[in-house]
Amino acid sequence: MTQAPPDQDRRRSASRRPLLLLVLLLAVCYAVAALGGLAASDSGSTYRSLDRPAWAPPSWLFGPVWTVLYATIAFSAWLVLRHRPLAAARKEMAFWGLQLALNLAWTPLFFGADRYGLAFLDICLLLAALAVTMLLFRRRSPVAALLLVPYALWVLYAASLNFAIWRFNT
Repeated sequence: MTQAPPDQDRRRSASRRPLLLLVLLLAVCYAVAALGGLAASDSGSTYRSLDRPAWAPPSWLFGPVWTVLYATIAFSAWLVLRHRPLAAARKEMAFWGLQLALNLAWTPLFFGADRYGLAFLDICLLLAALAVTMLLFRRRSPVAALLLVPYALWVLYAASLNFAIWRFNT
């Protein structure tokens, strides 16, 4: 059995790093989803019991939408990081992490604590952090910024829904 030359081993190892990075970023995003789900295990029944505007989506829609959005959130960060060290994208990743933390905080505020006003403040901060993330990502990868557009639109829609529910239920 022959061994690959050292240069070939290094190239093979380097080619696996971006894939491992993508898997890690996906794991982080889906961990946020799982933690949010644990914080509000009966969110579907809570959502259905609320007074909602006529334009509110059905509760079954949130799971599929968020599943796709979390993948795009991870993939956008991957596009920013795949050819550069983390230290070179520290500011971009700090805002990416901040928007994920605010995303995670929203579910327990809204569903776990029934703090609709505080959840609205959180989602507004999330939108601001996401806007900065998109601007910073655009400098590194325009595609990465574009991948966050559906997420931003969904969060803007969710913020409007959060505000309406807050008004209808207080």
